Amino acid sequence: MALRKERLAFVGCGMMGEAMVKGLLHQSLVKPGQITTSNPRPERAADLAQRYGVRALTDNADACEGATVVAITVKPQALQEVISDLKGKVHPDALILTIVAGARMADLANVLGAPAVVRIMPNTPAQIGRGMSVWTATDHVDDDGRQKARTMLSALGEEEYVSHENELDMATALSGTGPAYAFLFMEALIDSGVHLGFSRRVASRLVIETVRGAVEYAAEAPEHLAKMRNQVTSPGGTTAEAAYQLEKGGMRTVLSDAVWAAYRRCVQLGKSVGPADNGRPLDQPGGPSR
Repeated sequence: MALRKERLAFVGCGMMGEAMVKGLLHQSLVKPGQITTSNPRPERAADLAQRYGVRALTDNADACEGATVVAITVKPQALQEVISDLKGKVHPDALILTIVAGARMADLANVLGAPAVVRIMPNTPAQIGRGMSVWTATDHVDDDGRQKARTMLSALGEEEYVSHENELDMATALSGTGPAYAFLFMEALIDSGVHLGFSRRVASRLVIETVRGAVEYAAEAPEHLAKMRNQVTSPGGTTAEAAYQLEKGGMRTVLSDAVWAAYRRCVQLGKSVGPADNGRPLDQPGGPSR
């Protein structure tokens, strides 16, 4: 009901934009006629139109015409070009949603002239409706705007609101990038199974189902993860030996360093790929103030 009267524009509708469109339609939160997408590739626009019945364009500014909700779903390196397209084209009362890593809400509000901005960090499981989205909003986003944001994020999976924008950089490093850590761990574990002598098919099934079960068990159990790990660690047993080798190899330290590095990179992106004004990034003299 929160979105039934809205006109939604998805700018640069790629993987995550499509996941949101798909989820909204699948849950009947909006109708296809309420959605307009933009993508510079004509074949991509045609595919979105055919697959979902939405209005699909190649021009960003045209896609935002008359939109009450504008979702900016592009990669950080494409942000300056997209913002240049949208400057002066977005209604000042529109609700702006951005999933661009590092892009500051104040910068977007300043350049677009639309102060109601919601910044979101989703992750890739959103493509199957099992994502984790962390989000915050400017003070200009009222209760109605926040409800609209929550409704749209429900199409991707779970959502968590945070009060401070810096927590979005933290979420980028933890949950936004998190699936990559999980995939890398699973890939290494599968390779270990192949090294032992399993076929890759069997090793993959063993690892995927083990990780799936462990995650669901952890989500349901009230105990701390350390207590759960101790439940399967017999003194002098195989798990104890394996855990010793992981700790000896510095698994915790390496993982912590990786998350910290991802956080620092997200902060750097916020300084270097901000939207442009008169051809100058916002962090350079002459651009809008932060």
